This record gives sequence, structure tokens and C-alpha cells, in this order.
Amino acid sequence: MNFSLSAEQQMLQDSISKFVQKDYDFDSRMALVKSKLGYSKDHWKLFAELGWLMVPFSESDGGLGGSAADLMVVMEELGKGIVIEPFLATTVLAGGAIAKAGSEAQKQTLLGGIMEGNLQLALAINEPTSRYELANVATTAKKHDQGYILNGHKAVVLNAAAADKIIIAARTSGQTCDESGISLFIVDAQSEGVAIQAYRTQDGGRASEVRLENVLVSADQLLGIEGQALAVIESVVDRATLAVCSEAVSAMEVIIAKTVEYTKTRVQFGVPIAKFQALQHRMADMFIEQQQAKSIVLMAAMKLDQGSDDSAKSIAAMKSLVGRASRKVGQEAIQIHGGIGVTDELDVGHYFKRMTMIELLFGNSDYQTQRFSTL
Repeated sequence: MNFSLSAEQQMLQDSISKFVQKDYDFDSRMALVKSKLGYSKDHWKLFAELGWLMVPFSESDGGLGGSAADLMVVMEELGKGIVIEPFLATTVLAGGAIAKAGSEAQKQTLLGGIMEGNLQLALAINEPTSRYELANVATTAKKHDQGYILNGHKAVVLNAAAADKIIIAARTSGQTCDESGISLFIVDAQSEGVAIQAYRTQDGGRASEVRLENVLVSADQLLGIEGQALAVIESVVDRATLAVCSEAVSAMEVIIAKTVEYTKTRVQFGVPIAKFQALQHRMADMFIEQQQAKSIVLMAAMKLDQGSDDSAKSIAAMKSLVGRASRKVGQEAIQIHGGIGVTDELDVGHYFKRMTMIELLFGNSDYQTQRFSTL
């Protein structure tokens, strides 16, 4: 089996790598984290100009292919700089839902806006009590003469504060936790009755609590078929899980390299600590964990692109293993660095924070292990 990148993927990888190395140093990233918006509009425009925002979408939708392997390449390079621009929230999550379920008119308008860099989106599927269960939706959408009335509370909605539109998962029929009866609605973030409480996440990103109180949406704001959105949400979340695991793999690669370099310069008892056999063994274990994680991400990407029946099981296995590997590599890196490993001034701690956030997104390792056994 050929694991080599295609010429197009190599060009894509090179362009993102050059951006991270030249324009996304640690100090620049931290300035963006502390800014009011939380990311750079100029960077986002650059992403659009270079075609990176087109990568997750198929050629029929105006994109560059939309394969899982292409997405993996993008996220690996973005992960090396722990880039905080909302690529995951806007293109992978919200954009993925539109590409999967949207009408031709919705795709033309919304996907075009994403790829041009003019539209920010968010996907609101989680609730305070859902605990990774995508079918656990208590938010309601009641039919009205003019469309639907939405009421509910969505939790940890990535990029909601900067979004022009938020895609809301709401229940049009059935009881909470029923697999049927869930629908998706495209809601203008400025609509009357939409309250957004934004906050910074531990990795420097932005998320929000979104409350809906008698929010009126028209029938043409329904995304996909009424009551049949769960399969769409599951498919989108699986691709997003692959995306963040690809990001985690490259973050682990960077943190290992930085740890090895640190041990070559840190002197203890008159010699660099890299000469201590115990630390050599620990760093070798870190490398093995990262390589295993990289291998299972490759496998999961191939399963998704092949449309395999067991692709969901592969995603669960991947997320479980990558989560545990991230925790192991991150903790070892912090311990080898000592006290400075957890200071804001050193980038190692920020990589670990991002890896910790990724472990929790879309189901932690324990949840995914249980999901794997169920599947």
C-alpha cells in the first residue's frame, strides 16, 4: 500500500508548513489568543486565497476534493503551530454539515462564503447534559405558521461568538435521546432570542454557551430532511474527530522534538540530561506512542475515504488510542522539562493544553473505548 503523498498533497503540505514557520511563531500566536477576536482575520483571508478553505469540500461543491487524507494533511500542518484560526469549527464541522445535508441553493451560498473567507460558522450539537451522546438533544423546534420556534441551550459551541450563522441541532419530534426526530437549522447569530456567552477554552481557543429563547426561523432555514439529522451529525463528527487526531499527532511530534532538544542543553551533575539512560527510555516511549498514533490516523483516514462499513469503529479506535498517547506524551514532556514546562512563557505547556482539549473533544478515550466495543 502506498502511503506517499500525492503531488497536490505535497504542495498543500509545503504551503501550510511555510506559513507556520514564517508567520505563526509562538509569540504571534499568543498575541492572537489574547486579542478580542481570538484569531487573525488577515490569516483567514490568506487561508482562503491559498485555497486551504476549499480542501474539505468536493469538486462538485466547488472545493478541491474533500478526501479525508487531504484533510489529514492540512490538520497535521496546522497542528504543528497549534493554529487557533477556526478551521475546524467553520470548514470541518459547520461546512461539513452543509455539504452533507444542504440543498444546492444552501451549498452555493454558504459553502461559497466559507471558501471565499467571507463567512464564519459554528455547529451547535452539544448540550450541558448530553455528555458526548449526539442523540441527546433537548433543544426543541416547534412548527409555526412562519416556520419553526427554537428553544434550548447548546454548550461548548466552538467559534459561536465570531460566527455569522450557527447551525443548531434541535428536536422536531420524539423524546430526548431518541435517534429520530433531530433536525438541523441555520440560524443567524444576530437573530432575536439568541444569547451567546463566550469564553476562552484552556487551549487558547474560543467557545460559547448559546441559549435560544423563542427564536423564529423560516422553513428554508431547515438543513436537510426534518427529523433525520442524526446520521449527518455522526458523519460530520467522525470527520472532525479524524481532523483533531491528525492535529494531535503533529503536536506530539513537535513536543517530542522540543523535549529532546531541551535535554541536550539542560545540564545536571555536569552533563546534559540527555545522557541519562532513564530519560532516553522515556523519550523513546514517547516516540513509539506518537508513531502508533500516526499509524492509526492513517488507517482511519483510509477507511473513511474507502467508505468502509467499519469506518465508525475505526474512528472510535483512533480517538481512544490518540487520546491516551497524547496524555502520555504530554505528561512526559512536562515532567522532563520540570517546572518551566507549565509556564505560559514556554510553548511546550500550550501544546499539552491543546492535546488535552483534543482528548476531550468528540468523546474522550474512555467514551470511545466503550463506543468501539459497542460497535
